[in-house]
Amino acid sequence: MSIEVSNESGVAMDESLVASVARFALDAMRVSPAVELAITAVTLDAMSELHERWLEEPGPTDVMSFPMDELLDESRRPDAPDLGPALLGDIVLCPEFAKAQARTAGHTLADELHLLTVHGVLHLLGYDHGEPDEEREMFSLQARLLATWRTSRAEAAARAAQRRTDSAVLGAAGLEDG
Repeated sequence: MSIEVSNESGVAMDESLVASVARFALDAMRVSPAVELAITAVTLDAMSELHERWLEEPGPTDVMSFPMDELLDESRRPDAPDLGPALLGDIVLCPEFAKAQARTAGHTLADELHLLTVHGVLHLLGYDHGEPDEEREMFSLQARLLATWRTSRAEAAARAAQRRTDSAVLGAAGLEDG
């Protein structure tokens, strides 16, 4: 799975964590590891242009998803060779717009960008929130994916800290391999 994150927004963000949460969501949704995903963080002006051009809505928004059609098996001939990696689509984030949402929600900008990344992934996979039942399904799944990702990161950090402690104790006792 190839995930490319590009920050053109001028707002500092941890691209590796954005890629991590996207990869986690795609894995959890059992998306083929042969997909490619591009995530770009843009300025308010760039997001406004995209929002107006593609959704005919004025001003910026927090996230937009642009799915690609080439993943649809029914659009390919049955005897076609494997095409190799397929482009899942693009997610465009606007960190400057997301800052206010993060403040309102009472969490960090990083948390908001992780949420928006998962939201964008779900849109690429065909989820929507135009109707109340769709919204409940999508937002519930989004919350579960984020909670599970955060838990797995915390557990990995705890294991790494324990390994460092164990290594220090073993080293102090002269038992660590050099």
